[in-house]
Amino acid sequence: MNKKDFEKESPRRAIFVDRDGTIIKEPDDEQVDSLDKLEFVPGAISALHALRQLDGVDLVMASNQDGLGTASFPTADFETPHKFMLRVLAGEGVTFDDFLIDPTFPADNAPTRKPGTGMFGHYLGGEYDLASSFVIGDRLSDILLARNLGAKGILLCHPSVARATLAEAGIDPVKAKEEGWLSLVSDSWHEIADFIRAGERRSSIHRTTRETDVEVIIDLDGRGPQGIDTGLKFFDHMLDQLNGHSGASFMIRAKGDLEVDEHHTVEDVAITLGKAVDEALGAKLGIGRYGFALPMDDARATVLLDFGGRIETVWDVQFSREYVGDTPTEMFPHFFKSFAQGAKCNLHISARGENTHHVAEAVFKAFARSLRMAVARKEFDYSLPSTKGVL
Repeated sequence: MNKKDFEKESPRRAIFVDRDGTIIKEPDDEQVDSLDKLEFVPGAISALHALRQLDGVDLVMASNQDGLGTASFPTADFETPHKFMLRVLAGEGVTFDDFLIDPTFPADNAPTRKPGTGMFGHYLGGEYDLASSFVIGDRLSDILLARNLGAKGILLCHPSVARATLAEAGIDPVKAKEEGWLSLVSDSWHEIADFIRAGERRSSIHRTTRETDVEVIIDLDGRGPQGIDTGLKFFDHMLDQLNGHSGASFMIRAKGDLEVDEHHTVEDVAITLGKAVDEALGAKLGIGRYGFALPMDDARATVLLDFGGRIETVWDVQFSREYVGDTPTEMFPHFFKSFAQGAKCNLHISARGENTHHVAEAVFKAFARSLRMAVARKEFDYSLPSTKGVL
């Protein structure tokens, strides 16, 4: 019987970025209407380049431009520096999926003017995960926009300036952070990019078939929930080695047709776990890519791992028993083969030992340590670990 799988795809997210004062410096008259007023905020270009690489994320410029198109700010005066700015950004690999520009004056109280959400209608229909989206800007209006959208706000300014601004507006920064609409205050674009990228190393996949219902939630930086429950106690014990030794956090829940066989449960957990790791790695920028050998009493295990995008599994492990607890040992090679297919990786595993429990546990511990090395991210390194330039 062929399986009919159903996997819930994560909705798209957005990063809404202010322009003046955030991407480019804002002049004293608050109007960039000539090339000699155009100056980039330090770090903005490289940070936006890093954010542009994120999977499933739209990069959107959202800006208030007071009186644009009127005599006080002719459209031609706006377009000359604006188009030049976009050409410079595009030359550095930074392009935008959408532009939201409100031309009204503050006195107009237009619903389209930030922090109003009138020009964000495209993103309010449920197709975007706004709770996982960001608003980046240098003004209070940008943070209030994040609150109104139900997104996470990042205020680009010195913390002392932010404290004064928030206090003047009667906003408690602690409460705002608890509620999620003020996630970060920083005057460093590099810190902002690293903050967002760190949060991106998460994945949640729910996969159902006629035989199983599997949910996997992972955070490669170890900040997520932990827990294992597959209905197979020894299998749970092995998977829990990931939480103990990989540096990442794993929440794995599975309900399968164990009354028929263990096969479907082990296989579908492996497939879902592999896909979750692949999704959490995203563009794989700055990761170690390769990963470990360890002894455990009478057993020793070696796991070689490469998240290079190619799929291959080599298994050289001998077990002296058919079962350990409630889990058949023949399912372990199938687990790792299924994981490699889901994660799109090379996986070479070898182990020797007298005690089957020790051999299995050594394999999973070595796998966890290998995973730790391979997914480790070098701070501020946005390069791809490949001489080909693609993984």
